[in-house]
Amino acid sequence: MTPGRVESIHLAAEAEASMRGVPEATALAGVGLEGDRYATRAGSFSAKPKPGRQITLIEAEAIEALALELGLVLAPGETRRNLVTRGVALNHLVGREFTVGEVRLRGHELCEPCATLARVTGKPQILPGLIHRGGLRAEILDGGVIRVGDAVQV
Repeated sequence: MTPGRVESIHLAAEAEASMRGVPEATALAGVGLEGDRYATRAGSFSAKPKPGRQITLIEAEAIEALALELGLVLAPGETRRNLVTRGVALNHLVGREFTVGEVRLRGHELCEPCATLARVTGKPQILPGLIHRGGLRAEILDGGVIRVGDAVQV
């Protein structure tokens, strides 16, 4: 099976701040991505910590489907997810361990769209458009550096 790939990486320093694209990010086991709001407990949902809130992923194919089906064009960082992947079915990774480059993750739950996402993007139609394809919340089991282009493998 051909592995998926990381297409882009996005971080935000604090809750609701704009996501910035970076070529690589350091994943800290049990914490999050260095420089991201959830690693520093400054995210919108940091008051309710869960292992699955350490890193989020979304499929590039889901972002492209929004444009095709709804005419909703989003920049990859607008989804508020840390990693945009291609070629991997993220929904199938709930409850499973997988690697992104040298980093080992465990998928926890689907990252369903929420009112915060709709408000921050100013695009309420994002909610129905991303139901069941809004990505994956995951826990960082073994840290390391994640780079654009890294393989995503089960």
